[in-house]
Amino acid sequence: MRGSGGLCAVSDGPKIAIGTLLLIRHAKATGQALDAPLTPEGEVQAAQLAERLAELGITRIVSSPWRRAVDTVRPLAARLGLKIETDGRLTERVLSGADLTDWMTHLRSSFADDELALMGGESGTTARARIVRALADARDPRGLTAVVTHGNLLALALGLDFGGWATLCNPDVWTLDAEGRAARLETA
Repeated sequence: MRGSGGLCAVSDGPKIAIGTLLLIRHAKATGQALDAPLTPEGEVQAAQLAERLAELGITRIVSSPWRRAVDTVRPLAARLGLKIETDGRLTERVLSGADLTDWMTHLRSSFADDELALMGGESGTTARARIVRALADARDPRGLTAVVTHGNLLALALGLDFGGWATLCNPDVWTLDAEGRAARLETA
């Protein structure tokens, strides 16, 4: 379900358990390059995200170092007075080292075959292992960590298939509890 301003996933629901991760897909950006900035709509989304997440008790923020991820969480960090820690393991999965005109077909194939690695790309298995390690290191056992990443990597972390990836929004927010249970935070 989409909320105002294109947000998929934020509510004022029950308190979130200590040790839980908030997994956040970045807001709308101008492109896929690592230095792609947020669009004007993405900047509004980042501000709305900060407003909606500020009362959840976030104690730590860890982000992909790519500009669109850091810019998504910057308003929240400023509001909470928290430092944004960056972790290169949270960068988007590289599907291929070459520009692919039919990249969507290859992406679908990569979700069907976790071991598929195109030339210069990363298999789903390798990317999933990378984010699982990053999430384990990001988890605050005495608090709530917000982790900002990218769509393909988020889908792999959540165990989504191609169809699940296709339903992810910019931004999108999921909880991942200490037992590995994931749930999208929905708008009321």
